[in-house]
Amino acid sequence: MNMRTPLLFALTIALVSSLAAAHGEREQPKNEPQIEAPGGALLDFTAPSPGTYSLPILKFAKDGDVLTNDGNVTRLHDVFGNRIVVLSLIYTYCNDARGCPLALAVLQQVQRRLNAQPTMQDRVRLVSLSFDPVRDKPAVMRRYGTGFTGIDPGWWFLTTASETQLAPILSHYGQSIIKEKDEQGVFLGTFAHVLRLFLIDSSRRIRNIYSAGFLHADTLINDIKTLALEEAGATTAPSSLQGAGDDKTGYESSNYETRTRSLQSRKGQVADLDALAKHRPLGLPAMPVPADNPLTPEKIGLGRKLFFDRRLSLNNTFSCAMCHIPEQGFTSNELATAVGVEGRTVRRNTPTLYNVAYVDALFHDGRETTLEHQIWSPLLAKNEMANPSIGFLIEKLKKMADYDGLFEDAFDGRPPTIETIGMAIASYERSLVSAASPFDHWYYGKQSAALSDSAKRGYRLFTGKAGCSACHIIDTNDALFTDNLLHNTGVGYAASMYKRPATRKLTVAPGIFIEFDGQVVADASETPPNDLGRYEITQDPADRWKYKTPSLRNVSLTAPYMHNGSMPTLRTVVEFYNRGGTANEGLDPLLGTLGLSNSEIEDLVVFLESLTGDNVDVLVSDAFAAPIGDIRR
Repeated sequence: MNMRTPLLFALTIALVSSLAAAHGEREQPKNEPQIEAPGGALLDFTAPSPGTYSLPILKFAKDGDVLTNDGNVTRLHDVFGNRIVVLSLIYTYCNDARGCPLALAVLQQVQRRLNAQPTMQDRVRLVSLSFDPVRDKPAVMRRYGTGFTGIDPGWWFLTTASETQLAPILSHYGQSIIKEKDEQGVFLGTFAHVLRLFLIDSSRRIRNIYSAGFLHADTLINDIKTLALEEAGATTAPSSLQGAGDDKTGYESSNYETRTRSLQSRKGQVADLDALAKHRPLGLPAMPVPADNPLTPEKIGLGRKLFFDRRLSLNNTFSCAMCHIPEQGFTSNELATAVGVEGRTVRRNTPTLYNVAYVDALFHDGRETTLEHQIWSPLLAKNEMANPSIGFLIEKLKKMADYDGLFEDAFDGRPPTIETIGMAIASYERSLVSAASPFDHWYYGKQSAALSDSAKRGYRLFTGKAGCSACHIIDTNDALFTDNLLHNTGVGYAASMYKRPATRKLTVAPGIFIEFDGQVVADASETPPNDLGRYEITQDPADRWKYKTPSLRNVSLTAPYMHNGSMPTLRTVVEFYNRGGTANEGLDPLLGTLGLSNSEIEDLVVFLESLTGDNVDVLVSDAFAAPIGDIRR
């Protein structure tokens, strides 16, 4: 361990002590000073009592071969047994106070408090799995777990035999790790990663996911007890998510109720709506909220129900969430351009909804200015949700029994109208706030260790040689990473001037390609629709091929890129700008060749990857929470 693991163990113990001091094992009066340690401050909202809310079934927890700290091969599910499990993905060399040491510190608080409750000791198991099997051998994990094991509830420290054996487990649990390297490509010994913990029920289903910004012993304890009560039959267990085969609403097809209370208290996401609207998340300004549409739990819950309801399309098959997929960054990673009802072509890439509350100009061409109005474009577009008129959809909603009274509860007695439908969906979209990224903790939180050296070099390029910050603006107190303007980078020009090749290579079977005559392919294909960008709105020739500057927050989650999804990776985008875009007479004067080296391109990509908010897992979990059948109290 070269003395590093003992030092990190000491850091964990220091965090445990800080947490204990902050909580006083939950005996500290509310008016006592709060500490600065991550996860150590007292909750700023009242956590719901165990059993008064439901936890969604997110997906099944993957099995896999692992090694115990004695070197024995076993299966992950065998370790889980028939217990409620909290699984943490860690590595022993982590020196980030908001990373693995925080996870272990919070879990030890959970372990101590459950140990004091005999009825819970045998029902819970804590499991920590290393994602650094090269260095975290079984003996290392055994030493690292010293002081945590041998206490109820049991705590297992696991590793795997190889990175190859580990890879499918990490992929299933969505744990992305990046080896940090110096300019010569030498591994520095640390990983760039987002902290992830998973609450798993005794049927091996993931019921909640926690990241650094939402990891707290109080809420984790209450979630564990809620599962224990559910499994004992004291609460109504959520049914599993039903899929597209349901004859009504797809994601909205579950037959049980999620109450407004759970919306108010779910990990504090909308626990204090006034704070959400008025106080700045780390890295973001205060949220702009229209005076005539203040946020309320009823509006957010109703908006979420509408967002996932396929019946809002002409033929009851298509919802907003089928393009803006929560687990894909509220966009669609599989499609360059969106596909609407009956497979109809949509010209443009699906934009993310993260932090859409802060956007001044909506759609790639900036044609709308408010979320309340924006929603009607996709609802009425023939190639999206295809409703023939506003009145048609309003009357359709009025006939749906599961919406009876919901609009009236949310809008002081007002029924579904063009205004209230837009206000409800806009309220849900405003709740998708993601901030407190590693960059924010480094730049605004003054935490030097929050960014890797590579990301720091990338920041200097972003604001210097590469000139990215000229459009993707970083202000003194916050950063939206957009100028809210429109620019011609040449992407639209290149697509419009595209010349059909003489031959096309098409896949006819996996790994089997055939060259076809280009005209034959064209005759059998839909004619690609033209796209002139902002010009289509203003009819001003100077606006040809201008598109909105997107925010770069969570950009690593939202591939493919550009208005037409023509660039598959962040590196592709950086290389495009390194070449100065695509030349045309309207090319934005801010663009020009950059002269970035390969290592500089890599550093810039690493910086962009540091812009992922530390609460995106919670937003995704909330989006896939128990479908809302009746949000009234």
